[in-house]
Amino acid sequence: MQVTDIRIRKIEKEGKMKAVVSITIDDEFVVHDIKVIEGEKGMFIAMPSRKATDGEYKDIAHPIKSSTREQLQQMILDRYEQEVALGEG
Repeated sequence: MQVTDIRIRKIEKEGKMKAVVSITIDDEFVVHDIKVIEGEKGMFIAMPSRKATDGEYKDIAHPIKSSTREQLQQMILDRYEQEVALGEG
């Protein structure tokens, strides 16, 4: 599996959510609505989710292995930082 495209839509208003991301896998499958969030311990990603009847949010799509999630998070955050750097210049 290869992430072949990452598209960043920065959020301009104040708040913890900094961007919404879409990734393309193997030029054939897209996952929308991955969020880039600024937390107390730094930036992280939140996978697309839906509010369940019990009020909790459940991921709709997510990596099964933690190593895959970490790799995906690093790719997205690297691209986000590139976008922020380009926007400031």
